[in-house]
Amino acid sequence: MTEKFDKHVLKNGMVLLGEPMEAVASVAFDFMLPAGAALLPDGCCGAGGVIAEWIFRGAGDRNSRQLGDALDGLGLARGRSVGSSHITVGAALEAGNLAQTLDLYADIILKPSLEDDQFELARQLAVDGVLSLDDEPRQKVMLKLREQFYPNPLGRSSVGDIAELKALTAEKTKQIINDNFNLSQTIFAVAGKYDFDAICRQIEKLFETERQENAGQVTIGSKAGKYTHLDNDGAQVHIGLMTETVKPTDEDYYNARVAVSVLSGGMSARLFTKVREERGLCYAIGARYHCLKEAAGIMCYAGTTPDKAQETLDVIIQQFNELGDGISEEEIQRAKVGLQSSLILSSESSSSRAGAIAGDYYMLGRVRSLDEIKEKIEETSVDSVLGFLRNNKFKDFTVVTIGPKQVTVK
Repeated sequence: MTEKFDKHVLKNGMVLLGEPMEAVASVAFDFMLPAGAALLPDGCCGAGGVIAEWIFRGAGDRNSRQLGDALDGLGLARGRSVGSSHITVGAALEAGNLAQTLDLYADIILKPSLEDDQFELARQLAVDGVLSLDDEPRQKVMLKLREQFYPNPLGRSSVGDIAELKALTAEKTKQIINDNFNLSQTIFAVAGKYDFDAICRQIEKLFETERQENAGQVTIGSKAGKYTHLDNDGAQVHIGLMTETVKPTDEDYYNARVAVSVLSGGMSARLFTKVREERGLCYAIGARYHCLKEAAGIMCYAGTTPDKAQETLDVIIQQFNELGDGISEEEIQRAKVGLQSSLILSSESSSSRAGAIAGDYYMLGRVRSLDEIKEKIEETSVDSVLGFLRNNKFKDFTVVTIGPKQVTVK
């Protein structure tokens, strides 16, 4: 299958990307705005979540209720997220409603009302989101893990900090929007059923501006530390650990992905069988590859009881360290099949493809085809994965625990 990608760059530098999908009647799009958590001023942790909520509370000539009714009337499945580098806003919808939807999103991005009373509501929702993490220790431990693993401010929490959110003002947040909603650094991606020429004409009319300087430069600091424990009087200990690996631009990227899949690609993978099934040390365990443009790591979660926490951590690290000692052909094939299956499933979703092509362009400066990814996965072998592991030994684990008992990181 020959895959086609569309690309157009506005005079101001804004990049438009598209992937047509003939078999669907839907379309999905994302605007990646360079206002992620790492780009926020110090003392404003959580402002990204406030912004992602606030800009939808009235825009153009519509108040909050009118804008919500207009978006709902178009049948949108809305999505928004805050990452390290970007705030992403987008939607999936019936293809015939795309033009009207883009008009609304232009108002949301360029002409949000930003009323003070709506700011208070948006900020309170962000505060509630942080508080809700106490009921989601698994999510909380992984957020804290990224914060500790990545150099400051790359790992800064996308959810926020209570004290900094409470100190955040409407005026400060407006300034962050003004400074960071830089169209010259914005990526727009669309996937599904669409007319790219028509989209380009509409986006040019709505978003063409003077080229803006890139104000979002990140000064990278140091890592926070090797081990962090958060006391919690619950009955479980939640363990998160992370170790450095290659970035997506590295020639060993696909070997790294296959290695992670051998560790944690299903019920036959190393961590599940060696830690959970054979020893009964934990009730949940899994690992995955995680990356930013600047750095990457393999992150692992395990949920266990206080009396088994230390042994659980020790055995997990043992499995990481022993992976390079030998991998069977059967393990490699299972890992490759699992990765390719996930790729095929995601290829059937216009929302997934819009997000993937935008992410590729930001990370790599180009869009990878599904065929290219499949071929790269298939090219990996026992020898190539073991060679990667020998040259990139797992070390310097960052560990975070939540629960009634600490562990010792050896």
